[in-house]
Amino acid sequence: MKAVLGAEKPLIGMVHLLPLPGSYSHRGKGLRAVLERAFSDLAVLEEGGADAALVENFGDVPFPKRASKSTVAFMTAVVGELVRRAGITIGVNVLRSDGEAALAVAAAAGARFIRVNVFTGVAFTDQGIIEGEAHRLLALRKALGAGVAIFADVNVKHAWHLQPLELAARDAARNLPDALIVTGSGTGQAACPEDLAQLKAAAGLPVLVGSGITPGNVAEYRAADGFIVGTSIKRDGDVHAPVDPARVAALAARIAMLRAGGTGQGV
Repeated sequence: MKAVLGAEKPLIGMVHLLPLPGSYSHRGKGLRAVLERAFSDLAVLEEGGADAALVENFGDVPFPKRASKSTVAFMTAVVGELVRRAGITIGVNVLRSDGEAALAVAAAAGARFIRVNVFTGVAFTDQGIIEGEAHRLLALRKALGAGVAIFADVNVKHAWHLQPLELAARDAARNLPDALIVTGSGTGQAACPEDLAQLKAAAGLPVLVGSGITPGNVAEYRAADGFIVGTSIKRDGDVHAPVDPARVAALAARIAMLRAGGTGQGV
């Protein structure tokens, strides 16, 4: 984590993009509004003490299985601008689970890591059946010569999975991601601390918690190697709202205590 993100137990804040041009939910305002919100959220994350930002086309509902060419083009433009402005590390996630698109965007724009929601196995989702893409993704990274880390979800949120978590973690690990991610059942839903412990024991890789982290519960996940946070750092805890600097700062302070060996239960 420190090599890629510059910190132990990094706080990775979400930059949830407004609907991109070409998506169903876009309302004809062009790219300017998308960039303005993204610039603002990035600045707030930096001000509040986040170590990295994960850029995601969260507004592009309903999500397809694979990203369109326009999504890849506009995300590359946005991520490139964010990388140029950022004082923290930038990552990419392309929904619903298009790791190849995320890797291409990251390599072209200069981002350092990607999140892949279905890296291995099969997930039954509201977009239908999504299959893992580990081989294609690793082959593409090698072909591009891209120094982009791959963070892979295991039994990701908003999906139903056939494999128990421990077996899914072992299968994910043998397909060579750089880190794993554990989540709750949906956006903003807390993961089970027991699931975190199970992934760390089964896989032997760094494990990040990818949903439901708040200042009030982060101490339960002190064994985590990092935290990806969206909902709880938004204004009023509304996932669609802008990022709130006070909420980022409060969470960053608790995580700093964990790094120092404290409980993370008070600031």
